[in-house]
Amino acid sequence: MSQRIAVIGAGKMGEALLSGMLRAGKQPGDLMATVRRAERAKLLRERYGIEIVTNAEAAKSADTLILAVKPQDMEVLLDELSPYVSANQLIVSVAAGITTGFIERRLTEGVPVVRVMSNTPVLVDEAMSAISPGAHAAEEHLRRTEEIFKPVGKTIRVPESQQDAVTALSGSGPAYFYYLVEAMTDAGLLLGLPRAVAHELVVQTAIGAAVMMRDSGEHPVILREAVTSPAGTTAAAVKELENHSVRAALIAALEAARNRSRELASGHE
Repeated sequence: MSQRIAVIGAGKMGEALLSGMLRAGKQPGDLMATVRRAERAKLLRERYGIEIVTNAEAAKSADTLILAVKPQDMEVLLDELSPYVSANQLIVSVAAGITTGFIERRLTEGVPVVRVMSNTPVLVDEAMSAISPGAHAAEEHLRRTEEIFKPVGKTIRVPESQQDAVTALSGSGPAYFYYLVEAMTDAGLLLGLPRAVAHELVVQTAIGAAVMMRDSGEHPVILREAVTSPAGTTAAAVKELENHSVRAALIAALEAARNRSRELASGHE
């Protein structure tokens, strides 16, 4: 018998998960979603052929509930769901800063909860999703969660104590690369290139470097040294990066993101 999955709050992340599950072989009849706006409901019905239901209806009939609402909306949502959720269901939360304990305390005793920190490349099937079990989640629940997220990227299991670090490194990570591309494009302008040309050069270079890191299995230091000839152009550039403490600035930036994630989580305990 197939498992029914409901996405509660099918925004961009929720829709990406719905699309990924359908591509992975799930049938539209196995999926349902909840949304706030009628026009959004109409779009999802027409695009995916899935059923749009209320939060209560989803909680009554789904085997797995994916909570994809904003963190500030989570407490109200859990109050709405709690009368209908049982320990036979799986709760998967993708809300940043919301701990499994926060969810468990607001539901029936023994409900399995899995926390996932993904990132925006979920929209192009290149997400990195870190999965952590709550107190009542077993291997079966982790496998079910991985089946949902693998069609939209890679998954990794981590202890929940590491989720703030994951948020800093991977959840916020795409923004750091966009920032770097923006800065390198501006440098290209300064060096005399048209913006469109500079942008294309930087983006394709970033894609190529990422694929090489992924597929070669080489440490990034080895790959960097392969580009860096003694006393050459790359060596001169890397020297300037070190002179300006770029490595130290990155470490400080990630620590700041980690600390902010902890602050946000402490507000949902």
